[in-house]
Amino acid sequence: MNASTPSSEIEFGRRAAPPAADPADSTTGTPIKPARDALRPANTATPRRSRRSRSQVVVFLNFMMSLIVFAVLAAGAAVYWGRSTFEAPGPNPQDTTFLVKPRTGVSDIATQLERQGLITNADVFNLGVRAHGAGSSLKAGEYEIAARASMRDIMEALASGRSIMHSLTIPEGLTVLQAWDRIAAHEALSGDMPETVPPEGSLAADTQRFTRGTSRRAVVEKMLADQARMVEEIWAKRDPDLPIADANEFVTLASIVEKETGVAEERPQVASVFVNRLREGMRLQSDPTIIYGLFGGKGKPADRPIYQSDIEKPTPYNTYVINGLPPGPIANPGRAALEAVANPAETDYLYFVADGSGGHAFASSLEEHNRNVAKWRTIEAAQPAGSGEDGGAAPAE
Repeated sequence: MNASTPSSEIEFGRRAAPPAADPADSTTGTPIKPARDALRPANTATPRRSRRSRSQVVVFLNFMMSLIVFAVLAAGAAVYWGRSTFEAPGPNPQDTTFLVKPRTGVSDIATQLERQGLITNADVFNLGVRAHGAGSSLKAGEYEIAARASMRDIMEALASGRSIMHSLTIPEGLTVLQAWDRIAAHEALSGDMPETVPPEGSLAADTQRFTRGTSRRAVVEKMLADQARMVEEIWAKRDPDLPIADANEFVTLASIVEKETGVAEERPQVASVFVNRLREGMRLQSDPTIIYGLFGGKGKPADRPIYQSDIEKPTPYNTYVINGLPPGPIANPGRAALEAVANPAETDYLYFVADGSGGHAFASSLEEHNRNVAKWRTIEAAQPAGSGEDGGAAPAE
C-alpha cells in the first residue's frame, strides 16, 4: 500500500472508483448513455401540423357541411314542391272519365293520366301515390274525374273503387236473339259474343250493371245463370196440380203468358186461362205463338200484320193448329210471369180478349167471350189504323 494514498480512497483492499462523470466517446466527445438508459424509448413527441395542412382540413370540412346543408335544403324544397304540385288543382278544365284497365300498374296509370291532360307530371303522381302508401290500392274501373281535380283527388277516386256503372236492360218478353243484339251493340262492353246462341227463354229479363270493359261473354254467362237459378227456385214452389210435365214446359207456358199481357196484375188470370185450357184438352189459341212459328226469334216486322191465313199455317209453335204446348219457349219470361204460371189464380176462365184499356176481359163461357169480342171489335174499329191491340185467346171453333 502506498503511504501517499489517502486511506479514504482504499476500501477493503481495492482502489476506489473515480468520481462519477458522464461517460463520453473518446473520439466524438458525445456523452455515452448508461445501459439502463439506452433501453428506454427515445422522446417521440408529435411534430406540429403546418398551418397550411390545418387550413386544408378546415376547408374540406366546411365544404362537406355546406354540401349537406344544401342537400337537405334541396330535398326539403323538392318535397315541398312535389307536395304542392300533388295537391294543387289539375289542368283539366271539365269533368271527364278515366278508365283503369285490370292489372295496370301505378306507373302506367300515371303516364295515361298525363297523356290525357288530367295531371301535369306523371313522376309526381307516381311518387305521391307511393308516398301515401296507395300503390297497391288503385282499382280497375271507369271513374268520374271532376274538373281541376288534383293528383290527390284522382288518387283517392281511383283507390275508392267507386267506378261508373253502366247498365243493360233486357225487358221481359224479348227473344234470345233480340237480347243478343242488345248485348252485342252495347258500347261499354268488350270482346266477342259467345259462338253459340243459347236456347230460347234461357236469358234473364233484367237490368245488368257492370263497369266499362266487362266482357260480353261474362254478361251472357251471368244472365244464363240468373235465369236458371230463378226458374229452379220458382219451379220448386209450384202448385203440385199443374198440368205441366217439366221445367221446359213451365218456361214455355210462362213465355206465352209474358207475350200475352204487359199488365203485371193480369198475369195470374192469363196463366189460369191457359192452365184451365190444358186441363180441358183445349188448344191454347195464342196469337204470339203464331208469330214465333212464322218469324222465330227475330220477331215480326213492325209493318207486317197477321193475316187470317197465318192462323191456319201449320208450324210446331202455332197453338191454333197443335194440341198442348209448343216444343219450347217463345221469349224470355220474367219473374212475374214465371210466378203466375207456378201458382195461377183459381178461376174458371177459358177466354180473354182485349178490353181497350190496355188490359183484357176474361170469360168462362163462349157466349160471354163472344160478347166481349164484339165490344172489342167496336173499340178497335174506332181506333186509328195500326193502333189495335192483340185480341188474346180466340174463341174456340
